[in-house]
Amino acid sequence: MMEWLTPWGILPAAFALDIMLGDPPYLPHPVRWMGQAIEKLEPPFRKLNVSLIISGALYAGVLILGTWLLTFLVLAAAHRIHPLFKTLLDIILIYYCISIRSLEDAALDVKQCIQRDGVHAAKKKVAMIVGRDIDNYQQDGLARATVETVAENLVDGVTAPLFFAAIGGAPLALAYKMANTLDSMVGYRNQTYQQFGKASARIDDILNFIPARLSVPLIALAAQMLGGCGMRSLKTAICEGANHASPNAGYPEAAFAGALALKLNGPNYYNGKLVEKPYIGVRFGQSSPGHIKKACDIMLLSSFLWLLTVWGVSVAIK
Repeated sequence: MMEWLTPWGILPAAFALDIMLGDPPYLPHPVRWMGQAIEKLEPPFRKLNVSLIISGALYAGVLILGTWLLTFLVLAAAHRIHPLFKTLLDIILIYYCISIRSLEDAALDVKQCIQRDGVHAAKKKVAMIVGRDIDNYQQDGLARATVETVAENLVDGVTAPLFFAAIGGAPLALAYKMANTLDSMVGYRNQTYQQFGKASARIDDILNFIPARLSVPLIALAAQMLGGCGMRSLKTAICEGANHASPNAGYPEAAFAGALALKLNGPNYYNGKLVEKPYIGVRFGQSSPGHIKKACDIMLLSSFLWLLTVWGVSVAIK
């Protein structure tokens, strides 16, 4: 047991903790604290006597670097108490950065709700995990939105946090999580955040650039192991991964589209306004609730394969 509490066992232990516990609402969570910090610091930074683009960049920089520094100091203090305490704290903090179990639970909850309670009830579930207007969605639209969420959040909730944890431990993983939370809260292209949130959105794009692309071969391998369609997944990601408003989200979505033979993305309404987006997987069919479970299976296996990859590389380097 003690061997798993060495630095080599930190990533597997954090991964296992997330699979077992998920995100219990009764536990304190650093990401919720990040959200509170983002809300409280926005007004004073907006009042700075500089342009909104500059004040937004300072705002993002202070929050991201502050998160890294605070985590580093907390872990340093824990190490002075005892190295084992520092290792345990490292495991817990990285666990908080991963969201495999909660992502699967949310997606399967939608699937079960569609099948048990119908479309109207399921819309409430989907509204909690997407930012688009879903009032006119039917069963296929709800299933499509859920599959897209699973695909995109594989990067935000698994690939990228483990990537940065392998490079720089909990401080870098939590700094990434702050950047990702900033993007989700202020990185919008609307009148309120077009300028102030620009830096937050660009930082998140930069940080996710490599993890989003590294996720593609893992998704393809998982698709091959589960259904023998790895090559179709890989080809779709290569050919259609750039067909997305985000520079990163299209690659995992295209890999899932190929793996499941689904048409994803496309035009959607946001706050009553139609946003034209290209389809991904244009030659494939419509989504159904059954595809949600298959998407979760691919996400879980991809996550495990990615853990083995980053853990193996970090052990080899160290």
